[in-house]
Amino acid sequence: MKNRFAFKMKVFAGKENEYRNRNDSFWPELVLLFVESGISNYSVFLDEHTNLLFGVLDFENKEAMDNLRSSPIMEKWWEYMKDIIETNEGNRPMSIPLKEVFYLP
Repeated sequence: MKNRFAFKMKVFAGKENEYRNRNDSFWPELVLLFVESGISNYSVFLDEHTNLLFGVLDFENKEAMDNLRSSPIMEKWWEYMKDIIETNEGNRPMSIPLKEVFYLP
């Protein structure tokens, strides 16, 4: 059964193109990790007025999603991205989950 997850993050002003460039070169090993974790239909949108990023993805298994946080490749990606997005301790993106209020399948 597919589940959906949506979140928001913030890219630093002036770093929007760099964010796009880095995601255009998304590492193959990270793609493989996501696929193996049951993630699909992953998109990120940018609100150019606020620099907020809105992400949404489908996933199959909550435990596999939760385990991504401890993956060395995920930690390496966060290290790579920390200079262009807001982060918490350990370079984890400041990601705020969003509550779904409407869905039309």
